[in-house]
Amino acid sequence: MPVGLNSHEIQKLGDVVSHKRKIPRGGYLHHTGTKFQSLFAIRSGFLKTCVLEQDGRQQVTGFHMTGELLGLDAISSEIHTCDAVALEDSEVCEIPFAKLEEISLTIPSLMHHFHKIMSREIVRDHGVMLLLGSMKAEERLATFLLNLSRRFSIRGYSEYSFNLRMTREEIGSYLGLKLETVSRAFSKLQDENIITVDNKHIQINDMNRLKLKMGNSSCVT
Repeated sequence: MPVGLNSHEIQKLGDVVSHKRKIPRGGYLHHTGTKFQSLFAIRSGFLKTCVLEQDGRQQVTGFHMTGELLGLDAISSEIHTCDAVALEDSEVCEIPFAKLEEISLTIPSLMHHFHKIMSREIVRDHGVMLLLGSMKAEERLATFLLNLSRRFSIRGYSEYSFNLRMTREEIGSYLGLKLETVSRAFSKLQDENIITVDNKHIQINDMNRLKLKMGNSSCVT
């Protein structure tokens, strides 16, 4: 959050954060239908958001890593529209939204930055819609891996080597693919030596060729 803020403004923002919450792997940060009161900045760990379909299946709607915000979906309706579940032991900083709005009156740059975050989330959602509507399985997986690579890189981690915190079934749910289709797509990328897969560890061997797998898409946000 505090990108572009001076030390005094960062201190004021720090005063807004009420407390830190630890969520064990498999634990819920919030449930669908609960009242919106706070945003959550992920301090460490990895979470997924998901909704329950009428037939009982779980539809994954997003994956969220250290440094990202959760809870933006609930601002307009004031009710959380999805479950947020920890994929590994995680910790979040709770930011009461009413206090954030109050302090933003004295720190105009904070609200500007907050609007940029919301815009990025909208663009990412639009990218997912394009991904599900027009791409083949291999293109979807390539775009997904490139998206993760870019987000890891922004946060100072390797863009070429990282661990997947989610299962292939969860990836399939997010990409609109069956489990066996996801597995075949991983195998094809590995057979072509574009990536190396070792359990949940991904090594990108050829970034340019992986980007070519996206075809004409530009929805890596």
